[in-house]
This record gives sequence, structure tokens and C-alpha cells, in this order.
Amino acid sequence: MKNLKIQQRLAEYTRRLIGTYNGTGPQAHHLDRQRRFPSQERTRELIERLFEVLYPGFVGSQHLTRGNVEYHVGALLDDIADGLDEQIYLAIRSECPNEEPCAHCTEFTERAADALLASLPEVRRLLALDVQAALDGDPAAKSFAEIILAYPGLEAVTVYRIAHELCRLEVPLLPRMMTEWAHRRTGVDIHPGARIGESFFIDHGTGVVIGETTEIGANVKLYQGVTLGALSFPKNERGELIRGRKRHPTIEDEVVIYAGATILGGNTVIGRASVIGGNTWITHSIPPMSRVISVPQEQRIENTGPAGG
Repeated sequence: MKNLKIQQRLAEYTRRLIGTYNGTGPQAHHLDRQRRFPSQERTRELIERLFEVLYPGFVGSQHLTRGNVEYHVGALLDDIADGLDEQIYLAIRSECPNEEPCAHCTEFTERAADALLASLPEVRRLLALDVQAALDGDPAAKSFAEIILAYPGLEAVTVYRIAHELCRLEVPLLPRMMTEWAHRRTGVDIHPGARIGESFFIDHGTGVVIGETTEIGANVKLYQGVTLGALSFPKNERGELIRGRKRHPTIEDEVVIYAGATILGGNTVIGRASVIGGNTWITHSIPPMSRVISVPQEQRIENTGPAGG
């Protein structure tokens, strides 16, 4: 049943909304332009295809053997290559200064798509180590299958490792679309520009934030709610944010960071094999092999007598 009052005023609402497209100030629209952006839907499909080749037999077809896997993966890579060509091209065109399509955009797309496909064996090697780190680091984990199919931290790290390769290749926009898709699904926010070493494990995952210029070594473990963020955002004389500086911390090898810890600043280094306790707030460097704890406020327990008394 339609709301008649709304139906009668739809033309008015439309005119008022269209009027905001022509107003002054920042305009969040992309009208009267021929360029398109990468598709969120096609980006999601591309990620799902990549998961199938990175975790064969676990994701997608479960009837793979050593005899048929080459044909299956070859077909998937053909589809992935098409998707990469399309989405990378749209991403690079969105920032190209030339109004008309140019040779640079085509050549960049070809190089970047080829380089991403060439990187997949190394990405898979790193992800296998990440899965092993989860199995070694979580007593509740029973198998690779459980981690690959049920752990949101691994899903977010998988998307990050793909997106990081595209970021390294200087593909605009698309890497952020990938990691933000993973963020919405998992609650884990990893910027594709962050640099993360092997055997990385995020336990539980929800609320983890890893900023763009973060550097993380090997064999690092994070728990839920950890923030690796910026301490401040310096501005130039015009009041504009200064970009390109290291704003986020460095976490050296074999560090464990417990739930709710916040570590801020581009000059902050957490030394090797340190343990950072839950709910700590850190804005300065910590020496190697340190233990940092947050001293809680006093808690008082009072006996109020029998329930209902």
C-alpha cells in the first residue's frame, strides 16, 4: 500500500534534492563526467575469485584433485585477469589528467594486472604462514579448515595482502575499496599501505585498526580492539593536512598486543619480543623484551546480603 501523502509530494522532494546537486561548497556527486569508477560489486566478485585460488579446495569447488586443479585454477585466473584489467583501468582512469583515454592508462593497467597475478605465489606463501600462526597461537583452533572458513581475522588479512600488492603497484582507489569491503565484513580495518611481515595473527579481530604507515614485523599477534594509529595530524601554513609522513607505529618481530591497547605515533617503536597488556595507551617507544601493563583503578566488592534481602 502506497503512502498517498508521499506520492503527492514526490515531485517537490525530487526538486529539493536535485537542488543540492547544484549548490555551493563541496559537492559529493559525479555528474556530467564520462569516467566511471571501479565497481563495488565487481570488486567483491574479484576478491571471491582470488580466495578460490589462494585457498583451493577450501573456498569454491570442493571437488578438486591434483589431476584437475590446474585446469580449474587456469580458468579462474583467466576470469581474474579480466576483472583486474577492468577494475584497475577504471581506477587509473579516475585519476588520469587526460580527459580522453590514453596509452598510459592502458599500459599501466597491463603492467599492474600482470604484476598482481605474478605475486600470487608469494601472497599464498605468506597466507599459509598466517594460517599456521593462527593454529599455533589459538588453543581453540582445531584445523586449517576452521581458520580459513571461520576466522574473520584471516579473512581481513587475506584481503589486505592482495590489496597491499596493488597499493605497492600504485593502483589508486581499488586497494582501499578491497580493504574497506573486508572491514565491513569482519570489523578489522587494515589500510592496504601498511607493511606487515609473515606469520601475522589477529585473534577475534573485531575493532582492530591498523593505519596506513604502520610497520609490523614477523610473528606478531594482535587481539581485538587494538589500535595502531596516528598521534596527531600536522598541517601546513594553509591549514591543510601534510600527507606522506610516517604517522603510525612500528611493531618489531614477535610482539604480542592484548585487547584494547592503543599505540600511536610515527616515531613510536615497540621493541622485539615485547608484550603489551590490554587497555594500555602508548605514545612513546618501548625497549625490546618489555612488558607493559595498565594498572586498573581500584575495584571494591561489597557484600549486600542475600539476593532480594
